[in-house]
Formats: sequence, C-alpha cells, structure tokens
Amino acid sequence: LEAFEVYWAALRSGLYFTAVNHHLSVEEAGYILRDAGVKALVVSAGKAELAEAVRHAADVAVVLAYGGEVPGYDDYAAALAAAPSDPLPDQPRGSMMLYSSGTTGRPKGVRPPLSHKQVHESGDPFVELNHDVYGVDADTVYLSPAPIYHSAPVKWCHSVHAYGGTVVMMERFDAEDTLRAIDEHKVTHAQFVPTMLIRILKLDPAVRARYDTSSLRVAVHAAAPCPVEVKAAIIAEWGPIVWEYYGSTESLGVTLINSAEALERPGSVGRPVIGVLHICDEDGAELPTGEVGTVYFEREFLPFSYHNDDERTRSAQHPAHPNWGTVGDLGYVDDDGFLFLTDRKAFMIISGGVNIYPQEVENALALHPQVHDVAVIGVPDAEMGESVAAFVELPVGVAGSPELASEIIAFVRSRVAHYKAPRTVTFVESLPRTPTGKLIKGGLRSRG
Repeated sequence: LEAFEVYWAALRSGLYFTAVNHHLSVEEAGYILRDAGVKALVVSAGKAELAEAVRHAADVAVVLAYGGEVPGYDDYAAALAAAPSDPLPDQPRGSMMLYSSGTTGRPKGVRPPLSHKQVHESGDPFVELNHDVYGVDADTVYLSPAPIYHSAPVKWCHSVHAYGGTVVMMERFDAEDTLRAIDEHKVTHAQFVPTMLIRILKLDPAVRARYDTSSLRVAVHAAAPCPVEVKAAIIAEWGPIVWEYYGSTESLGVTLINSAEALERPGSVGRPVIGVLHICDEDGAELPTGEVGTVYFEREFLPFSYHNDDERTRSAQHPAHPNWGTVGDLGYVDDDGFLFLTDRKAFMIISGGVNIYPQEVENALALHPQVHDVAVIGVPDAEMGESVAAFVELPVGVAGSPELASEIIAFVRSRVAHYKAPRTVTFVESLPRTPTGKLIKGGLRSRG
C-alpha cells in the first residue's frame, strides 16, 4: 500500500518515481540511486538489510522507512502525520523512470519527458488504451502477480487506479495461489508472463477445478515469447479472453493481438495500436512485407531518453527519422500488418519474463581467478523460456570439474542478483572470437 502512496505522491507532484528491484545486489542498487540523483528514498522494513547497506550510496535528503524501524531512516507514518493533508493546488503530472540493464552491464534509466499537464488531465495513451481495449474502469479488479519494479505491472496498476479500480498484489507468483486469488477477489483483469501460464497449466486438472475463475474477463500476457502450444492451451482453458501485447520499458509503441487472431496467426504479437510500425535494414531503409529487419515505432517524438546516456539514446533512433525508435528487436510484418518477432535484443536473455543481459554476468564471471575467458548466452528452457548458461575457458593447467562449476556459480551469485547467475557452466578449450576480439556466440548455442 505504501509503495502506491509514494508512487501517486510523485505523480501528483511533477516528480520522477524510480522503483528498485529488491533482488539487486548492494552495488547494483546503489548505482541506481546515484545515477538517478535520488532526492528521497522510501524503503520497506522487510528489506532492512539492503536498505541499511544502500543508505549512504547516494546523497539523499529524505530517507523514510515503512512497516517497521530501519536504522538510519525516519519513520514514514510519522512523517506523513506531521505533513499537511490539504490537496496541493498545483498537481503537475510526474512520471516513472525505471531502470533496465544495458549491454555494458550497467542499469540504464529510461526517462520519459515530464508533461506540462496536471495529473487529472487526459493524454496518457497507455491509460486510455487499457480503458478502450480492455475495459478498465471503476469496477475492475486487477491481479498483479509480478512486482511493480517492472514496467508492465506498474503501468497496469497505474491505469486501474486512474479509473478508480482495485489492485490485488501478490507478494510472489505461485500458480495455485493465483487461481485462489482470482476466485477469492473475483478478479476481472490479470497480467502474466508465459512462464506463469505454463506453471498454471502444469497444475493437476483437479487443482485447477477447485477454483472459480469465471470472473476473469481479460488475461494479458507479454514480456517474453509465448510458445504457440501454451497460447492455444490457455485460450482453451479460459476462453477467448487472452490478449498478448508487445512493448518495452521505453514505451516506444504497442502491438496487440486477441485470442481469435492469435489462433489464426500463431506466433504473431499483433498489429500496432500505439505508434506506426517500420521494419528497416541495417542502413535504415524500409523493407518489404515478409522480410526480417529491425522493428521501429514511429511516434510524434521519441517518448524517452536514456538517463545520462545521450549516445545510447541516439543509437535507439532511426538514422534519418529521430522520432522513430527501436530497442533492437528483429521481426517482420505480414500482408495484414501483423508483427512477428524473430529475435530479441542482441544476445539478451529473457528468463521467466525478466530481461537478463549477458555482459553484466560475464563481467562478474571474469573476476573469478580461474576464469580465463567467458561467454554467457540464453539456452532454451521449457519452463522459463530461456535460462542462463556460461561457457568458461580456463587457464592453462586448470581442469574443469563439477565442484569448480558450483564454485563459479556461487561466486557470481555473490556479485549480481541471483536470478542473473548461470544455471550451468560448461568448460571449453577456447571461445570463438574474431581477430578483432569480438565474441561469436552463435556457435555456442548448440553446446548449451
């Protein structure tokens, strides 16, 4: 509850709101605080250890803790009680600035420009989309099985709150608990990643039958490729209420596909509803229907910049059209304008709907004294979509072993968030590199 109070306080004050993933390491979280230039930090006592560790990572003027005491932080409830409760006469619309990792391994802040409008004025296309397409209104009961430090859940919660609806937050995803929550709270709308749908479908049919999910009017999934078989199975389970969308933290644009369209065009992520699609080659020339290229969305203006990284912002823009933006995904459109993605950002791993960038993991692996060279890739995983696999070249005279592999994995887990650490380590004689030192990862996938 307090997290949403802070979120809406920022949005009603013309401020940026940055949610920090509590699974990050102290170094990772501290970097975000410094890079974002945080002026106020609000933490949960449930994450007191991390909160204490990052207290002095940045020069923060206001530090508050809710849900209990955290050394070095003032009490959130006491601070609110001492503040005036009168509504502010001026409530300029703020925005979220979320962080996603870049290919350099450092998290990058995705910073949209602040609006000149008041918070109650219309103009947020994503809020309006959720109302017009999914029917979000004051009677909506939305289930979020994912935390709000991810872009999609926080945007959905924002939309539901904006229309006066109800948000039901799960502390963590569990397949049966999800069905129980839908039944208990009469959930009307919910959002998932494909891994969650897979786990729901893997429940014993008798378990699924215990719960009444008939209140569910819209089930949305996104964030990772969904196996065609899984899509068909969840539509058969819940009926034609399943939608998929393709977008990004950068909010460049959105495509949508409903259940009937998905069954007719397996693998498509739909047609654009925000932005105009362009498929371009490496030089920026538009490609004809059916040819694979970089996916761009055309908007009136680029709806974001990468905080403190002008070069990366420019790299996301089309070379001739600065209002066309891309996150580096590849795909093609068919004759009816439906988008099919053929690859994700270069080398990015999507595991359980969470983006993992290999460079960050490689940087941590490279610090291990027994690692001479390393490459990290995503390999197919029936449940998670992809899992993290490391290929390690050892120094001369060092032999690989299961014990060393376990040691290397533990080493990485001590330096980055645990979900980023490799599930497997494969020892190789040498890694394929070009004469200029560029790693050729394509040949590694067959070994994963």
